[in-house]
Amino acid sequence: MRVLSTNIGTSTTFLWNGEEQQTGIFKYPVSEPLRLGKTGVENDTIANRKVHGGLDKACYLFSAEQYPYWKELYPNVDWDLGMFGENLTVAGLDEATARIGNIYQLGTALVQISQPREPCYKLGVRFGDQQILKQFISHGYPGTYVRVLKEGVVQVGDTFILEELSENPLTVKQFYHLLYEKKKNPEIIALAISNMALPEYKRERLKKLKA
Repeated sequence: MRVLSTNIGTSTTFLWNGEEQQTGIFKYPVSEPLRLGKTGVENDTIANRKVHGGLDKACYLFSAEQYPYWKELYPNVDWDLGMFGENLTVAGLDEATARIGNIYQLGTALVQISQPREPCYKLGVRFGDQQILKQFISHGYPGTYVRVLKEGVVQVGDTFILEELSENPLTVKQFYHLLYEKKKNPEIIALAISNMALPEYKRERLKKLKA
């Protein structure tokens, strides 16, 4: 995997149900490296820290290989990298093989895959169409958040060097499907509960389902 673009957002105001709201999802490529902090990317905008940023969602990655699919669906959108609100647009990211818990050296930082991105209405705001939420869920390639184990600097061209392969084989894609499927696979539930790299509250919710 390799970093193709480093992206930063500034606060953008939009109307939602007649009320002004703020979002940081409008991210665009920048020429300078990004500093990855434990709870977020330095100088990036996080409008709602209840659902974005923090230890388990410090930095968001999205696969460059998914862009052609979405460009075909939304040909009239003003396209640029960072369109999905990702801090890092990454070549070679495959959610079907990337395990939750994998640890990578990235630039001078050390990061760990923590959980897939779950889309909210602000993605629809970025695309000008709330239909994208259902499409994003059904497509099954949501990108992934990483936890920053060691703070550091990342720039375009940096590669992900696998430092530790998670012993738990649960992939980002498997967990993403688990979140949204009505009939949940008990084997995948068991894998998720035993995966300590997943946020604790996610595992606790699954334990209640299993019970």
